[in-house]
Amino acid sequence: MPNDDDYVYDEESGEWMTAADLQAKQTVAKTVEVRDAVGNLLADGDQVTLIKDLDVKGAGQTLKQGTLIKSIRLTGDPQEIDCKYPGIKGLVLRAEFVRKR
Repeated sequence: MPNDDDYVYDEESGEWMTAADLQAKQTVAKTVEVRDAVGNLLADGDQVTLIKDLDVKGAGQTLKQGTLIKSIRLTGDPQEIDCKYPGIKGLVLRAEFVRKR
């Protein structure tokens, strides 16, 4: 394992750079931007509001427009967010149906 001060060859760019710089570059490349229905950037812990009524498969329940969902978690997928709601376990919503509060 190289030290942060060691130089390593980045095959993607064809340049030599420090191990710390290469690690930072790879971390930024793995970051996924998740945006709500109006283009606001979402982050872990945000509160969102539903912009339309959604039938929840398997729960036999409908979440109404305007429902507040607290403390979302990003899943790594740019279109899906994981969230908790009373009475529904494992709720995953599409980002296109929510608006950041």
